[in-house]
Amino acid sequence: MTALTLPDIAAQATHTFLPLDWVGMCKIAVPVLLDGRTLPASADAGVSLDDGTARGIHMSRLYLALEVFEHRPLTLSLLRQVLDGFLQSHSGLSAAAFLTLRFDLMLKRPAAVSPLAGWKAYPVTLAAQLKDEVFHVELNVELDYSSTCPCSAALARQMIQQQFLADFNERALNHDDLLTWLGSTQGVVATPHSQRSTAKLQVRLGSDIDALPIEALIDRAEAVLGTAVQTAVKRADEQAFALANGQNLMFCEDAARRLHQALRSITWLSGFALRVEHAESLHAHDAVAHSKWHW
Repeated sequence: MTALTLPDIAAQATHTFLPLDWVGMCKIAVPVLLDGRTLPASADAGVSLDDGTARGIHMSRLYLALEVFEHRPLTLSLLRQVLDGFLQSHSGLSAAAFLTLRFDLMLKRPAAVSPLAGWKAYPVTLAAQLKDEVFHVELNVELDYSSTCPCSAALARQMIQQQFLADFNERALNHDDLLTWLGSTQGVVATPHSQRSTAKLQVRLGSDIDALPIEALIDRAEAVLGTAVQTAVKRADEQAFALANGQNLMFCEDAARRLHQALRSITWLSGFALRVEHAESLHAHDAVAHSKWHW
């Protein structure tokens, strides 16, 4: 009995001559090795279909090329190698290759003052592209922080002053009475509003690095914001967090400017775009600010 050759429909010519910008697969499950840990990731892999006469690409070749992430640490040179492999396996068909990886980077963060610590997940996206022999990678990171409204803080202080005048206008000031008043709800009649906020950083990595400095980027951003959300806390940590918020009042414009200046000082970045979102507790809408440099 004669064995039949398996048909290769994708290799057949199409009836419509039309190149395509991107053809591939999305949401491929793939493990990545980063900082000695294996992280579950989702990959989008694709190439351009520049040969407008070709019916399609060889998607299985893209899928198999991702197996290298199981065995080698995630670096810029590895991303370049995978994209080179995409193009080599589609010689004559494609001139551009694309790869996007999405995963959560888990970092253990200490409490403000106590010995407690807990895990935080930071959504990360790596978008790599090789086109016309030009390779570049964009790193996207999201991080949460707390923001206390300067206007609300000023209004709350004024209300406390008014209450002080009402309660002590005709009374002689006594240290113990004043201390009790400051520690009571009768004295502190108003508090400023704060909200969980998010910074979304998109940075273009320079050509002079190979390792992925994701944690360093997160550390720099959280340091300049000053009020990163906490994990495990005791009352002393909660009090320290309240103090940090009270001494670190910021509008969304303030947060965006702080981040912009911090990112400008990082030598391994060739450009960035950032967006901060303050999920208002006063309003039903959010306050948002954008900034960019060489983007």
